Amino acid sequence: MSEITLENINSAQQQLDDHIIRTPVLDLRQTGLEDLLPQGCTATMKMELFQKAGSFKARGNLLSLNALTPDQRRAGVTAASGGNHALALAWAAKTADISAKIAVPKATDQIRIDGCLALGADLILCETIIDAFAKMHEIADTEGRSIIHPFEGYTMSLGAATCAAEFFQDLPNLDAVVLPVGGGGLISGMSAAFKLLNPKIEIFGIEPFGADSMYQSFKAGSPQSLDKVDTIADSLGSPTALPYSYALTRANVTEIVRVSDDDLRQTMRVMNDALKLMVEPACAASLTGALGPLKSRLKGKNIGLLACGANISRNPFNELLA
Repeated sequence: MSEITLENINSAQQQLDDHIIRTPVLDLRQTGLEDLLPQGCTATMKMELFQKAGSFKARGNLLSLNALTPDQRRAGVTAASGGNHALALAWAAKTADISAKIAVPKATDQIRIDGCLALGADLILCETIIDAFAKMHEIADTEGRSIIHPFEGYTMSLGAATCAAEFFQDLPNLDAVVLPVGGGGLISGMSAAFKLLNPKIEIFGIEPFGADSMYQSFKAGSPQSLDKVDTIADSLGSPTALPYSYALTRANVTEIVRVSDDDLRQTMRVMNDALKLMVEPACAASLTGALGPLKSRLKGKNIGLLACGANISRNPFNELLA
């Protein structure tokens, strides 16, 4: 696969220009939040929840479709997703006038299912995310569709790298960045870009205990798979780590730390109260790491956080926090 370079990131940004939103950054000094942050730190959050289709994944999906050959475009694409990748692919496919058939778990938030259908994607409902990945490969084999993997591959990591480049342009003096980890597409690309722009920056990944494939991969020294996924953060619920995104993450990330579902719930409450945002659990992961397991290590530092997506409907949000 191609290499993540500053030249390639710049080229990708030019491809995405006028198609995506350059998301803002937010100074986290709100009442009720400032006192919870690491002592003496300056914390800033990039608001990718305001991106097209509601998450950072719009970037990598559009780059992936741009890279298809004419024959591949005619045959269409397929994917597996807990929801955010599905929405982003449905949006990108509609933008590029390409057919998309996507496998999602039955438990996927209805707002994501409705959003995909409204964008013209065909959805296949599966029992679990593991079943959805199997269905994705079946669709590719039987229908000749190209797989747009939710996290593994050059264009997905490159899309995430453009997010980091924007963040760095707005805040070039970051000491550390805390990023959510699902399969690894986000952290692989963002960490590679940040390290190219500032080799001294520290990158920390946050993963739920019930979906810790990247943590287990760091521990084993090679990509690992899980027997099951059990977390409220469905957007971070990848059952496996894979070679390309794992290698980039391993090369550029200081450490992967884990957080509990209860900690994610508490941060969702904090973001709702202090920032007036109704976010999904995955969107709370970055801040959860800074408020919890990384708090002492980030003391006095200039830190960057990421609000990665917010595709959750009101009833599930309220149920999670009840």
